[in-house]
Order: sequence, then structure tokens, then C-alpha cells
Amino acid sequence: MFRIITALLMMTSVAVADYNLIVPQKPSGGTSVWAQIVVQEWEKHLGEKINLVYKPGARDQLGPNEFQNKLRFDNKTILVSHGGNGISYLVEPVDYNYLDWENVGQMNLNIIVGARKNADTRKGPIRFSAGSGMTPEIMAITMLLGGPGADYNRVFAEKIVWVKGMSGSERRLAFRRGDLNGTRENPAAYKKHVQPLTEDGIAYTWFHHGLLNVSTGKHEKDPNFSAPTFEELYKKTWGQTPAGDFYDAYRLVKSWRDALQKAFWVNRGNPNKQKLVDALNKMLNDPESVAAIEKNVGKYKWRVGTEGDAAVKTLKTFITPRALKTLSDFGKNQLGYNAIYKEKLLK
Repeated sequence: MFRIITALLMMTSVAVADYNLIVPQKPSGGTSVWAQIVVQEWEKHLGEKINLVYKPGARDQLGPNEFQNKLRFDNKTILVSHGGNGISYLVEPVDYNYLDWENVGQMNLNIIVGARKNADTRKGPIRFSAGSGMTPEIMAITMLLGGPGADYNRVFAEKIVWVKGMSGSERRLAFRRGDLNGTRENPAAYKKHVQPLTEDGIAYTWFHHGLLNVSTGKHEKDPNFSAPTFEELYKKTWGQTPAGDFYDAYRLVKSWRDALQKAFWVNRGNPNKQKLVDALNKMLNDPESVAAIEKNVGKYKWRVGTEGDAAVKTLKTFITPRALKTLSDFGKNQLGYNAIYKEKLLK
């Protein structure tokens, strides 16, 4: 009897949810927490409930893969993706394809890189936690340590300690202890975990990647942080702007990760898209909703509906044969993850 009642309750809880939002993480994950905050405000203006369905697994690829293969064909199903999904899309054998979806809205976020005060950021070594999601940071650091014309594979091997096997909490503890002398976080996590160390004089904000301007294809300074962008710091350090295949690969991977750091998607042609877009716009014009979101994640611009779709078109222009090959080779040979050259993305 207990099992029957439980089953009925579960069926009822799903039935009252007008929309299902697929979240590719556990409830405690960074994107999950972000989605919980936004959905609470979004559904107020939608007038319908949004049920969060957590699908962690396969390094956060399970949710997007299931959305691509089956779930997107339900017009009441939405996906939220994060930056790691963007990296995987570029260099890993995933099922999902952003070009089959339409964007409902995306927050244009940034990633901030911190360093311990005693770190030698000119000569190294820099001790950094490994992971495919760290690819833009470690490529930027490799260029800063090597300078123009360097053999970046050699620079990575000689000047960077790539520490594998750490969870997010272990990485943060290792940075606090000094076992790692470099780290990175999204804005909310940076304020929580790294900024207190900067206030205590233990660490400082080294650089950040900047915010993508969809119209120009360039990355602009994040007004929330006074530290230089990577390009600004590179020019200050080496007297010239970064250029070449390795830089193009860095720009490719950071753009696909950060511009799509937090994004909502529906299947192409979904008849409910405009209703979802309208509700999101209402949320973003409601001072109380905006305040509730900014309190937790910072003040960042959104791209909604067609503007979000335009961002994907801009990102597509960054995919060139040499940039893609350089990225996949560096990921496989130096960073040690299952990176492949996805020639089909060039079509």
C-alpha cells in the first residue's frame, strides 16, 4: 500500500508540472543552483510551473544527450546547459547539437582566474586543478608564461603542474592551503571562495576572460571586476596582443564555454518558445525578480530569444580548421582527456 501511495504522489508531482527543465547536474551543482534561483522567478511570470529534472552523469553530458535524442521532441521540455557542455561539443563524441535547438535565454557570464600572492606568474610553475572545463584558463596561462612564438606544448609540460582527480571542494581547499597556486571560478563562486582570500592578502585576481559582444565577436571587460582581461594582461606582459593558432583555439573554447555558460534551450520549432521568451523578458523587467537573481549571481546581461540564437551564429564563426585541430590536439596530448577532431563542425 505504501508503495502504491508513493507512486501516486510521484505521478501527481510530475503531473502538476507544466514544464520540465532538464538539468545536467546533481541538485547541488553550480548550474543546478543557478537554475533553481532563476526558475523561481521565471515561473512567476510564466504562470505555469517548471519542474526541475536532474540528470547528472557522463561528465554532465547525459542530460544534453537525452534531450537531443528524445526529450526535446516534447514541447513542454526545456534544457539548461552550462559552459562545460560547450567544450564537450567542440572536442568530444557527444550526441547533442546546439544547431538543432533554439535559444530561449542565456546569461552572458565570465570566468575569473585567481592566483596566490606567492605564485610566480611570470616563470611558473603554476599548480592548477585539471579538468576539461579548465581548458580556457590553462591555455591562457600557458600563453602568459610562454609569450609570443613559444612552443606552448613545451611550456605546458615545463611550467604547469596539472593536478588531476580533484573535486570542486577539494580544489578550493587546496587553493586555500596553498597546494594549488592558481584557481578559477564563476562570478558567484569567486566572490564566495576566492574574494575572502584576496581581502586577507593571500590571493589576488589575476585576470578574467571578458564578456562576448555578439555584434563584434570580441570580448569586452567585465564591469564587475577591475582585474585585466587575458588580452590586456598578455599585452602588458609581452608588449603585443596575442595571435596565432594557439590563441585562436583559446578564443574558440573560451567563447563556446563562457557565452553559453548558463542557457535555456527548446527544440527547433517548439510552439511554446515565444511564451517562454515573453515570460523571461517580463522577469528581466521586474525589479524584484532581477534583484533576487543579481543578489546570488551578480549583475550580468541576458540574451533572450533571437538574440541568443544570434550568439550561436557568432560562435560558429570561431570554428576554423586550424583552431579546432589545435584545440583537440592540446586537449588530447597535453590535458589528457578524450578530445577528437570533429571535422563535421566545420560544415
